[in-house]
This record gives sequence, C-alpha cells and structure tokens, in this order.
Amino acid sequence: MSGTVAAPGVAGSVPAARRGTEADPSTDGGAGGQQGAGHDPRVHGFLPERPPVRSMIGTWSRLDAIARAAATAPDRETAVALVERAHRDGELTALRQRVSRLSPRNAEAAAMRIAVIAVACGWCGLDPQAPAAREVADEAFLELWAAIAHRIDHDQFVALPTLALHNWAPERKPRRHIPIDQLARTEQLVPIVRWAPEGQPLSRLDRLMLAATRLEAHGIWLLRLAETLAGRSPDDSSTPTALRRLVRVQHALRAQLQAEAAELAAAPATPQQRAVLGALVEQGALEPPVLQAADAVLGIGGRRMGEGRRQLLRRHLPAQHRAWLSAMDRHCAPVRTLAHRGGPDAAVYREAQESLIALRRTYTALVHTAARPTTPLPTAA
Repeated sequence: MSGTVAAPGVAGSVPAARRGTEADPSTDGGAGGQQGAGHDPRVHGFLPERPPVRSMIGTWSRLDAIARAAATAPDRETAVALVERAHRDGELTALRQRVSRLSPRNAEAAAMRIAVIAVACGWCGLDPQAPAAREVADEAFLELWAAIAHRIDHDQFVALPTLALHNWAPERKPRRHIPIDQLARTEQLVPIVRWAPEGQPLSRLDRLMLAATRLEAHGIWLLRLAETLAGRSPDDSSTPTALRRLVRVQHALRAQLQAEAAELAAAPATPQQRAVLGALVEQGALEPPVLQAADAVLGIGGRRMGEGRRQLLRRHLPAQHRAWLSAMDRHCAPVRTLAHRGGPDAAVYREAQESLIALRRTYTALVHTAARPTTPLPTAA
C-alpha cells in the first residue's frame, strides 16, 4: 500500500476535549510538556502529539531496562523475578518518589514501560490500588503503577494504545519536522521496547503493535470524516459523499492490514508473547482506537454488542479520547438513522457499515495470526 490515503474534504467540527493546562517541568525525564494543548483528532488521530520518548534518562533509565528485560523474558516467572529484584534493590521506591516530577510526555513514556512490565508479569487485569492486587503482584510495583496512573489521569492504560502508540520510533531521524501522523505513515518504524531480543528478527507481537500504529496513522482521514459527518442531517447532500469517502478509507486500511499479514505470519513467536497477547484480548484491550472512531460514527458496536460493551472497550483510552468518541456518538446519531431508511443514501450507509465489519474482521484475523503457535520446521528424513 502507498504511504498515504487520498485526503477527503473536511467540514464541520465538534468541540474537542481539552488537556490540562498545568505547566510541569521535569527534572528527571527530559523534555517538558506542552501547555494548554487541545486534543483534536483531525490533526493527528489518537497518536501522541509528538514522537514517543525513545530513551529515558536519569533514574528512569532503570525502568526502561526492567521493561526491556521483562519483554524478552522467557516466561512470566522470570519477568516477576526481575520486578522483585528491583523492589529489593530499592529501585521501584526511588522511581515512585520521582513520579510527580515527570513531564506529561515522559509520564506517558513511563506508562508505556509500566504496561510492558505488567502484561509480561501477567498482571494486566489488576487494579493497582485494589487491596486484593497486593496478594498477586509486587507491592512496590503496584505503588509505582498507581502513581503513574494518577500522573496521567488514566488508570486503565495497560492496553493496546499505550503498548503500541507510545512504543515506536522512526528508524532514521527525519530530515525535517513533519506532522506526527505523516511521520508514522511515511517512515520505517521500529519498536522502542522490543518483545524480541536485540539482534533477532522482530516478533509477531512487535509487528502487530507496529501495524496498529500504522493503522492509526493512515486512519487520520477516517477521523476527519467523522468530524465532517458530526451534526449532519441524513438528507444533507454532503452526507452520502462523506460516507463514500469513509468506505474508500476503510477499504484502504483493510488492504494495508492484508499487506502486512504475510510478514507477520512469518515472524517468530514465543509462548510468552502469545500469553501476553491472550491476556490483552481477555481484557478487551486490543481494539485499535481508529476502529472505535469508525464505530462511533456507524454504530456497529452499539448494535452488535451493546452500549455497555462499547464503553468497556473505550475504558483503555485516555479521557480526552473517550470524550471525543462520546461526542461522535451524539453528533453522528442523525446519520445513523439512515440504517432504517431505503434509497441510495441508505445503501451507501450500509456499505460503510459492511466495510467497517470487513476491516474489523481483517484486524481480528491479524490478531489470531499473531497468537498462533509457530509452525516447527520439518525435520530431515
């Protein structure tokens, strides 16, 4: 698939949820956060506003090292032993004491590494502040996890958006500044924390996470179309045009995933990586945000699995993203009345729904491929 999708026209917008405006310089984590930045998914989708932090510095380099070791651990027991050793050495307590000094951007970077450790240890379904969690997981790690969750104002961050959208970097430094979604579309991406050891080929889990990031970057046009359809009457002459463009974007995203499927299937996978993937699936934590955005417009999820299930899938997204999706639910309701009508406009709407269902099935097939045991090489006769 080519590096870009043809840009549809964009018209109309609903107010986007706003980030906090607190200035928060970091003494341990590098670059400071942005002040008063508003989240507008038309600008960069649900990707971070700037490329993720590739290298943490100071005391936080220890968290980076633990995450990298946990991701390549052969089993959960080994990953847990890494965390317990860090507890005994006082490293987790030292990190906990520095959480409030992290800039927002570095807090997101720390959260990604916490998420890697949590799923590698088999703890992704825990509430770090629940008393029962202390019977299962390391207490000092839970305290650090809870502190990071409070710092980023999101306690359900151990999920695909954190593990994928904050765990990539361009392989080479871009020659000039380009928008984050264009960077992720046009540059060769590599994971920051690898699930495969250094020097070995990327694993299926690595490739699945990178595929989710590229899906988000290419899906920027889908989010812009969602804003175009927000508040539109089903009888507006621009509505079927926007829906046709939505169909084209979803077809392009599906082709992109299909093009990546063979490479992912050929990549190595370990039982530990499959356990990580299985745990995320069990928590409903693998639905890409861009697919949830399409669902908010077209209403597939609400119809097929109930509103409660839809909200469970969204709980893994940051607050401003959940707010945007809820706004789309409300503002695209008039367009969804086409589901109960006849005529050519209703047919276009149903085609858009069918193309989203096909896109979701393709993504699900990619997840199943990633979770499939590696076929052993045939032995010589």
